[in-house]
Amino acid sequence: MSLSDMKITIIGFIISLCLTISAEAIEVSDLDNPKITEAFVDGLVIPLMKNHNSPSGTVAIIKGGKLIFYKGYGYQNIEKNIITEADKTLFRSGSTSKLFTWVSVMQMVEQGKLDLDADVNEYLKTFQIKDTYPGKPVTMRHIMTHSTGFEDGAVGYLILDDPDRIMPLADAMKKYQPARINPPGKQTAYSNYATAIAGLIVANISGVGFTEYVQKNIFDVLGMNSSSFEEPLPDHLNENMAMAYVHEGGTYVEKKFEIIANFSPAGAMSATATDMVIFAQAILNGGEYNGGRILKEETVKQMLTRNFSHDDRLMGMALGFYETEHNGLRFVGHGGDTIYFHSELVIDHKNKMAFFVSFSAAGGSPVRSAFKDAFYDAFAPVKIDKITPPSDFADRAGKYAGNYLFWRAGFSTLDKAMGILGGGVPVQPTADNTLLVVLGDKASQYVEIGDNLFRKVDSLERMAFQENDQGEITGFVMDGMPFMSTYKASFYQSTSLQYSLIGLSLLVFLGVILRFAYQWAGFKALSGAEKKVARASIIVAGVNLATVILLGIVMIAVGDQMFSEIPFLFKAWLVMPFIVVLVGVYHLYQAVLVWKDGLCCGILARIRYSIVTSCALFMAWFYYFWNLLGYNYFA
Repeated sequence: MSLSDMKITIIGFIISLCLTISAEAIEVSDLDNPKITEAFVDGLVIPLMKNHNSPSGTVAIIKGGKLIFYKGYGYQNIEKNIITEADKTLFRSGSTSKLFTWVSVMQMVEQGKLDLDADVNEYLKTFQIKDTYPGKPVTMRHIMTHSTGFEDGAVGYLILDDPDRIMPLADAMKKYQPARINPPGKQTAYSNYATAIAGLIVANISGVGFTEYVQKNIFDVLGMNSSSFEEPLPDHLNENMAMAYVHEGGTYVEKKFEIIANFSPAGAMSATATDMVIFAQAILNGGEYNGGRILKEETVKQMLTRNFSHDDRLMGMALGFYETEHNGLRFVGHGGDTIYFHSELVIDHKNKMAFFVSFSAAGGSPVRSAFKDAFYDAFAPVKIDKITPPSDFADRAGKYAGNYLFWRAGFSTLDKAMGILGGGVPVQPTADNTLLVVLGDKASQYVEIGDNLFRKVDSLERMAFQENDQGEITGFVMDGMPFMSTYKASFYQSTSLQYSLIGLSLLVFLGVILRFAYQWAGFKALSGAEKKVARASIIVAGVNLATVILLGIVMIAVGDQMFSEIPFLFKAWLVMPFIVVLVGVYHLYQAVLVWKDGLCCGILARIRYSIVTSCALFMAWFYYFWNLLGYNYFA
């Protein structure tokens, strides 16, 4: 670490420490003092970016109709030594872009051209949403509350790096239509596809392309001159675009501009932080900014009113905007992630305030995630009352225990395999009469405060469980994620259990190979049926070990391409699980002969042979369960 780096880290730590110690003395009104605001933001952002290897970031804050703070951090272009400027450098907004799609939709509603509760098929010209649930069509209200019932999809097509693969929005929507796995209005599952459908409907009704429509009817009206959905960016904006980087081998490696044009309404926007808070100010003003109006005041009020919630005791979905809570305050807004950028727009009506932040590279995600809570802990702190768990909670705690999976997932395609990486939420009772909930790498304790309602011990955030008519817990939803409900998974869906069985199976297969290598002379001396059954074990062990090893090699080589395309190497690997199934079935056949004809010289040897068979069949089932048999792609 250089001397200058040490100075930055020490200064940031001191500022953060001072602000933390004096938090009770700091109020939202102190934000009017630019020195206090800058000291806080610098003290929070600079150390986090440094510690998490985020090369660039941007922050803009408005309060009371004024831009009170805007600043860039790090470098827009490291190679050219161009620093980041909040009013000049563009960042990828990711799914925060969706807010502009929702405003476009509501403009159509204002003009009487779109009914939020009509079947969206009425507005689609070249294809139709499949009628999976007759009499229960998908509506725009379902789309805007993420309750359409679509499965999720992304692998191979969501984020491109080749402009030649851009296709008309209608063609992309027809080609990549996902299956409907729930009736609309039953469960929330965040959907990029559904949002892109909303943008296509805007284009169909208005008669102009979605990108052009937003430019003319939102950006130009509000004076957002450094914002665009166009991809690739026009030259005058591209020269100010923050470069995409990954941190590898102790240095930053430049990556290509991410192209989301085929799903443009869901996340293709690039913008400066100052442009984004102009949009936020228009929402705070009831649809108007600096003489330009994008929506009527009553329409904005309709948009920001809760329209869907699995439990009214929690934050829910407004129309496109979603509600979050911290320190007793209600916020509306939207977060957004691409592979290389992590953003959030937060609107606070009570304090007439809003901010936009965005940080680059994988390390930008924890910086973005920390900002809002740290900001309000400093400037609007509240005392969290100690909460005592009910003494009889242990009597009913067991019904909540289990592993919960998000409905936002692939079910029928190769996308299901993304679940192998995890994503489940384990819930377990504790000796303290609480529930331990593990979300990602963060474990939190929750205390029962009502019927199927729990509150985090150290904050006001809540979670509510869903219960069926038989009194069984079927899922839950959490504050801050009203667009992502869960379901209680069966035991065999546990990735930790599957990982354990995979590890055991691979050890068994390795043991088979080592045993025959050690006893090669004995194997060569075998003949007839005995040699066939022995050969079957060598083949099944070798094929399974080779399949796993080859997958690791392929993912190291081309794993970062999986969102933009299915690389040839991975397509070739998809043949391997078929072979695993075939050799597993063959080994099962040989195992039947082993027991039927008394082969393998003794009962212990036959049991060992059956264990190998069980491991082979488990691996075949594993690839089938996760849709990794090639037909899930090639079909």
